[in-house]
Amino acid sequence: MVNKCQQTIWPGLLSNAGIAPLSTTGFVLQKGESKTISVPTSWGGRFWARTHCTEDSTGKFTCATGDCGSGKVECAGGNALPPATLAEFTLDGSNGMDFFDVSLVDGYNLPMLVVPQGGSGNNCTSTGCVVDLNGACPSELKVMSVGGENVACKSACEAFRKDEYCCAGAYNNPTTCKPSSYSTLFKKACPSAYSYAYDDKTSTFTCAGANNYLITFCPSPNTR
Repeated sequence: MVNKCQQTIWPGLLSNAGIAPLSTTGFVLQKGESKTISVPTSWGGRFWARTHCTEDSTGKFTCATGDCGSGKVECAGGNALPPATLAEFTLDGSNGMDFFDVSLVDGYNLPMLVVPQGGSGNNCTSTGCVVDLNGACPSELKVMSVGGENVACKSACEAFRKDEYCCAGAYNNPTTCKPSSYSTLFKKACPSAYSYAYDDKTSTFTCAGANNYLITFCPSPNTR
């Protein structure tokens, strides 16, 4: 993981249900810093960045975006509070392939790029969202910091809590759940990232035999 952002971030790491937690579930990454995380061969889970984090006088740790609710730097099994840009992995999955994606289904807080190192396959290529979506975020989806800075962009599901935006209830299948004007905005900016729950065709990537995955937060150029 590499932090190319102009700010400190605190990556969070969560293993999928039934998979043991990694050696770290959260840490600090200063501007320009990188850290290598070793994961088991058949690991599955997600990574994200927490931003604008502080510790109060009692030692409680909280973040303006991506907070995992643990009150500490380690997430300890806590998931990212939306909105947050997610990198999702299933390593050594079906037919021994690694499956990975970058998802904006839970909203967006930072640009992120995932680049497989080595590996082969028709769909073994980099994916992510390298655009600053906070600047282009519709006002009804914006998340503002205490200081008035636009720090994240909610998904329509998170903002409006309607089944049609959340692919829930009667909309819980690919036939009835269609892209919305909001998810289309995300998709146009970041064509290879998941923009809504059934956005699989253009957003899931697979590799056989990759030896490493490079996750860059705020890859340059950080275009609007």
